[in-house]
Amino acid sequence: MDAITDLRLAVLIDADNVPYANIKEMLEEITKYGTPTFKRIYADWTKPTVSGWKKVLLENAITPVQQYSYTSGKNSSDSAMIIDAMDILYSGKVDGFCIVSSDSDFTRLAIRLREAGMKVIGIGEKKTLKPFITACDKFIYIEILASEQDEEEEEPRSENLPPRPVKKRETKANVPLSKVDMGLFRLLNDSIADLADENGWAFLGDLGNLILKKKPDFDARNYGYSKMLPLIKSMNKFEIDARETGKNNIKHVYVRAKNRR
Repeated sequence: MDAITDLRLAVLIDADNVPYANIKEMLEEITKYGTPTFKRIYADWTKPTVSGWKKVLLENAITPVQQYSYTSGKNSSDSAMIIDAMDILYSGKVDGFCIVSSDSDFTRLAIRLREAGMKVIGIGEKKTLKPFITACDKFIYIEILASEQDEEEEEPRSENLPPRPVKKRETKANVPLSKVDMGLFRLLNDSIADLADENGWAFLGDLGNLILKKKPDFDARNYGYSKMLPLIKSMNKFEIDARETGKNNIKHVYVRAKNRR
């Protein structure tokens, strides 16, 4: 899905099913696709398990919605989110929704919103089940949004001594979530074939959009690359052709499989 920055987005967060540690990165990611006009988070705020969220709500201007747990073992926030989502949908004030949760119970909601013509972006942990992922236009794993930990931080010392650099520890954010394997090769190869001209070339922008339709959780960052092009180059199975457009040194990139018959 293209990053269309003028989309009005409703961001609905399930506090019971996502960690609060990377909320800043989540919101920054969302701004790549549009402007959050609604930012709501749902939980039973009387529970100590969601106490970590309370500080970050103020820092990020997120509106908390109280939903008491009437039955033990049930997540009552689900119904509140679904009701609010439908109210916002019928208000006509947004172009899309961002559902932040790892709970596959929101699968039907995502399907219904897309049926109404809404763009639906999902954000959740890697443990999120496939039905919810495929119900979204795009699904982003929280793990890839964690801040990089390879920079050095300064450890404070006494006033007469300069700060001492301390190398940060490696975190899960440094470890790719997925492997570059034959499954990825087949996905790329088949998608290129679907789009290819008579010489086998496919425009990279169209390729990315088609792959997202086939696999909503596809993201080069899942494989340890910041962009799609470096990921494709790393596989050494595709040819790359950067073509001049004649406009401000802008180039259009095309790809095709090597050893075409």
